[in-house]
Amino acid sequence: MSIFALMGAIQVGLIYSLVAIGVFISFRVLDFPDLTVDGSFPLGAAVTAALLVAGVNPFIAMGAAVISGFIAGILTAWLNLKLNILNLLASILTMIALYSINIRIMGGPNISLLSRKTIFTPLDNGISLGSYSIPSYILLPIGLSVMILILCFIIIRFLNSEIGLAMRATGKNTRMSRANGINTILMIGLGMGISNALVALAGSLFAQSEGFSDVTTGVGTIVIGLAAVIAGETLFPTRSILWSIFACIFGSIIYRLMIALALEADFIGLQASDLNLVTAVLVGFALVLPVIRQKFKKTKRGVQK
Repeated sequence: MSIFALMGAIQVGLIYSLVAIGVFISFRVLDFPDLTVDGSFPLGAAVTAALLVAGVNPFIAMGAAVISGFIAGILTAWLNLKLNILNLLASILTMIALYSINIRIMGGPNISLLSRKTIFTPLDNGISLGSYSIPSYILLPIGLSVMILILCFIIIRFLNSEIGLAMRATGKNTRMSRANGINTILMIGLGMGISNALVALAGSLFAQSEGFSDVTTGVGTIVIGLAAVIAGETLFPTRSILWSIFACIFGSIIYRLMIALALEADFIGLQASDLNLVTAVLVGFALVLPVIRQKFKKTKRGVQK
């Protein structure tokens, strides 16, 4: 694998790590199976692209994308908590509605951003440091890493705060949390909003880094997010929120690297059109890996006895 392909895989992995963290909050913290992310990811991309085309500042456009994702998460929570629609079905309804909304926002199925100013534009030509120069394909992952580390710090502090602990308690035992005076409706709504806000932010960054927004970019986002979470939890210890969040990041990067390696391995004979096949195999492996690991531990314990 070339250094260009390697850094490209890391860059995409860093972007999708926000999806993994969002999925972690909904699935692990709140115990809320949420498919809204398949709609909120392209929603963030659509809002950002539409505003950039209209000449809006990239950071303002990115902020608008985050707000739109938050609203999408709140809508799913409202359908579930107020209208008593099953949580999985509520998220599916929101996801389906967002498909049409995204087309409305963009005025069509896709928008090109190749000639538009984005937050990555200052890094397009690289940076010269005396006799050395750092190319853009290395600067972009570095810039994304700094941004994501700052976000992770904020998320970890929030989840360890009083409100964050109340949210985590709601996900563990809703009845007990309600009996202890926690507003579980507020906690679920807030958690779902934050989850989809992170996913929409990932969609915004993806659109700006790739130079386009398409209504179909959200297809399979939930699968990618779950695979990253499961892979991260399998490979790294997750006894605290700190390690759980970093496991999501590393799991996402490893997942993208595995896909890049599989597609570039000539002896396998895969093509770009086989991406969904590779994704399915990797996700299946990520789901089975914890079971294999558990069986290995039991066997090892039996041998030691």
